Amino acid sequence: MGLGDKFEAAKDKVTGKVNEAVGKATDDTSQTAKGKAQQAEGEIKDTVADTKANLREDTENAKDRMDDTEGGNRI
Repeated sequence: MGLGDKFEAAKDKVTGKVNEAVGKATDDTSQTAKGKAQQAEGEIKDTVADTKANLREDTENAKDRMDDTEGGNRI
């Protein structure tokens, strides 16, 4: 999984939480909504990063299964 993707997702989640808290503290509904949207975006980015990592791992495993274990040749 891309470490950069995970950091970007975490940054969005934290920024969203801060914006939501500031919005609630100042009774600013648009700021609160913006914060919630940023958190959702972070969750989506996190899910995409995990999915990409799982697909990459599954592809590598499939390639390994295709190798002939005795001769090392591909079938």
